[in-house]
Amino acid sequence: MNIKAWSLGAVLAMTPLAAAVAQAAEVKAVATFTVLADVVKEVGGERVEVTSLVGPNGDPHVFEPTPQDVQALRSADIVFMSGLGLEGWMDRMIAASGYDGEPVVVSEGIEPREMAGGHDHDHGSEAQGHDHGDEGQAHEGHDHGGEGHDHGHGDEGHAHEGHDHGGDEGHHHHDGADPHVWNDPVNVEVWVDNIVAALSQVDPAGADTYRANGEAYREELEQADQWARGQVDSVPADQRKVLTSHDAFGYLGARYGIEFLAPQGITTASEASAQDVARIIEQIRTDNVHSYFFENATSPRLVEQIASATGVRPGGTLYAGALSEPDGPAPTYLQMFHYNIEQLVSGMKGDD
Repeated sequence: MNIKAWSLGAVLAMTPLAAAVAQAAEVKAVATFTVLADVVKEVGGERVEVTSLVGPNGDPHVFEPTPQDVQALRSADIVFMSGLGLEGWMDRMIAASGYDGEPVVVSEGIEPREMAGGHDHDHGSEAQGHDHGDEGQAHEGHDHGGEGHDHGHGDEGHAHEGHDHGGDEGHHHHDGADPHVWNDPVNVEVWVDNIVAALSQVDPAGADTYRANGEAYREELEQADQWARGQVDSVPADQRKVLTSHDAFGYLGARYGIEFLAPQGITTASEASAQDVARIIEQIRTDNVHSYFFENATSPRLVEQIASATGVRPGGTLYAGALSEPDGPAPTYLQMFHYNIEQLVSGMKGDD
């Protein structure tokens, strides 16, 4: 009898339903786009089920939510967004969904690049001198890794008095702040610390797991950063100039000493002017830029126009703000970062 009971229990334990129940995640999380969703998955592990609102190869600047997206947001235990004006549609979506929480803004604590008059202004680091411990990575008194990190409505980084994320129909630039912080892996370390703190708050029983996962992933990010510097350093400094679709790689350029030219600014929601295009064509001719790159989530039209006028050669596709499909070259953040660096180095060197 005991043998039969054990056998029945063993059979039930192997059924898909039993396996699903045993592996059910403790937390339902929603992230605004694939790059962020992947980092949340790395920290959350099996305790967190992560849904990305913007899908693979999708442009987070001009996202249009579906009813399914609204439902996912409504049922979420926690919501993550990058911030700095990237998700101009987020406030409207929260209002439509009835989600009553406050999104975790993972870029809180990162000193943004400021865009003014088509030119970027770095705060906190020179192109080659961005250090893991510099002031540009944290505000005074802000602890990225502590359990006491408050993501509530009263937190200065989350309270937006009089500030509408969804204003101007997606053209919100947040005073010219560049939102593409993830293209510097050191900034993603700040994301990780904020995600660890937020998940630990909503799921205290998993705090040790989140902390351990975060520490392991931070080590991988540090290794990726060191590898990237070695790769880019193999390119002569005067050849580190490339043309891309829009200004999404400023943080990467500042970190590794690469100059990026782009007809569009920090958002793809607005078109480049004829004057912008003419200026870039002149700069390419003057600075002897060797190669151009398309981006997976944006139109290649302007880049093709400029390339045709200047004779620069194609360097391939970069993943700026969206991961690839799982069978593509950039299905995770770290794979995306490695792929982009390899493509850039090859293009700057003029490899065939």
